Amino acid sequence: MKIRPLNDRILVKRLEEEEKTKGGIIIPDSAKEKPAEGTVEAVGNGRLNDKGDRVPVELKVGDRVLFSKYGGTEIKIEGEEYLIMREDDILGVVEK
Repeated sequence: MKIRPLNDRILVKRLEEEEKTKGGIIIPDSAKEKPAEGTVEAVGNGRLNDKGDRVPVELKVGDRVLFSKYGGTEIKIEGEEYLIMREDDILGVVEK
């Protein structure tokens, strides 16, 4: 199944959280926090400005992004968990 977000929305797949701390302690599932980092899987065409012109989304598929902890709407597609969020919910792009 393929999803194309509308307007300035972005489909993000959350990165998996580390199973261990740097000191080697294993973190149980109940104590894990959901990471606020993920990869962009799909982007919309962009939002319309006041003049009716389309403003394209600055992100592209494959970007690694940071987003607000409670931002977006969680959805499941074919057993995989994703987030759909607005471009404004993205806090930054992780560059290597």
